[in-house]
Amino acid sequence: MVGVFRRSLSFPNKHPNRPPKPPISHHIRSISLPCRSHPLISQIKCEVNDLKSWSTKSENRTSIWLCDGLSRLKDVHDSLVDILQLPQTQDSLRNQNEWVEKLLEDFLRFVDVYGIFQTSVLALKEEQFAAQVAIRKKDESKLALYLKARKRIAKEMAKLVSAIRYIGQYPVPKSMLTSIADTELSGVVGDVVEATMLVTTALLNGISEAFAASRTRKSLWMGLRLKKKAKKAKIEEGIQEFQQIGSVDSLWGFKKKSEEEVRVVSKNMRELEGCVCNIESVCEKVFRSLINTRVSLLNTLTQ
Repeated sequence: MVGVFRRSLSFPNKHPNRPPKPPISHHIRSISLPCRSHPLISQIKCEVNDLKSWSTKSENRTSIWLCDGLSRLKDVHDSLVDILQLPQTQDSLRNQNEWVEKLLEDFLRFVDVYGIFQTSVLALKEEQFAAQVAIRKKDESKLALYLKARKRIAKEMAKLVSAIRYIGQYPVPKSMLTSIADTELSGVVGDVVEATMLVTTALLNGISEAFAASRTRKSLWMGLRLKKKAKKAKIEEGIQEFQQIGSVDSLWGFKKKSEEEVRVVSKNMRELEGCVCNIESVCEKVFRSLINTRVSLLNTLTQ
């Protein structure tokens, strides 16, 4: 069998010394974007900003306004607890023992302040109950004891304000500013401390200055002169219900009041009792949130 051969043509190389073409390289452009904040970080920032906005709306300082601020503070601490439980947060704080220890001390002060506040509120409720009985009996001696109790509680609140005055007076360690995430975390923690100071001061001053305003009016009756600016500042910081109800104005010279006036005062005292109970309830929630925050901080050192 005869094989079939195909003819092939070969052409000479026109450029025998030409080097081969280099391989085509494909360059891929890399775009690095900044890391986005964790959703919890964004959430707590919004909550803190809302709390700051709340503080600017203080022209109408009522118990409702105060309870709203306390509820917002409780939400802020709940969010901080969630952040502190994140693995990346625990990694960041694990080597920041000195800073965390200072934070633990600050939050312990807050816990102590709210614990003492609850004890004072319990005493106030007992004094109010006794005052309501005295109102029905027109017992001025018992009403005088109630006014003294208000004066004592005002001093206790003022002392608590002094106890938290210097909280947070220390710098953030430089090692917490080496990355965007750590810087953001330290900023959030600082904002929470500041917000806690803001609301707690409003709470304590709100009661202290309201009771002090009543004491100021009594002093004026006794012939003592006080500066008008100081008096105005105290009244502005005081919670309205505490200023207007159960004050010297409403309880002074009680035996001369008519039955209708007695009924009005008695009704107002019951309303004040309701305000105190509402504040006590929300403060209890803040107290527990503060404990949870401190426990979560402590866990970053022990886990």
